[in-house]
Amino acid sequence: MSIQFRINGEAAAVDVPEDTPLLWVIRDNLGHTGTKFGCGIGLCGACTVQVNGRAVRACITPVSSVADTEVTTIEGLSQGAEHPLIQAWVETQTPQCGYCQPGQIMQAAAMLRDFPNPTDEQIDQMMSGNLCRCMAYVRIRKAIKLAASRMRADAGEVTPGADHA
Repeated sequence: MSIQFRINGEAAAVDVPEDTPLLWVIRDNLGHTGTKFGCGIGLCGACTVQVNGRAVRACITPVSSVADTEVTTIEGLSQGAEHPLIQAWVETQTPQCGYCQPGQIMQAAAMLRDFPNPTDEQIDQMMSGNLCRCMAYVRIRKAIKLAASRMRADAGEVTPGADHA
């Protein structure tokens, strides 16, 4: 059975069993290797991608559930490295080993749609399912706040007292 969806703005069709995890379709069938395998049971967040703008764990998402949707991986978040989150990650030297960072960034991008000026508590809550073995959580929070501030400024928003990292 052919399952059709869009990935990073491009049409994709795969002929795999319906219960194949989206992660393996993304990596093995479509060649987008930025999305990482972590735990295989949806608990670590290394495999986080977006489906129609919402963060999902690709390792436990059957490919059949993404038929006729838009899937975005770290490669599709922006052309090059111009996305404010990616720029903030680099500027704050957030990654240590870097393995979990694509999932962290994809989760953060989805979070910032709902919380454009997140508090520390909101960041902690929304990012709690994404584990970092290097314990870069303080830098992750700093990068998210920096990116959020820049995204608000780019949108023309002025937030009195906003933390500009």
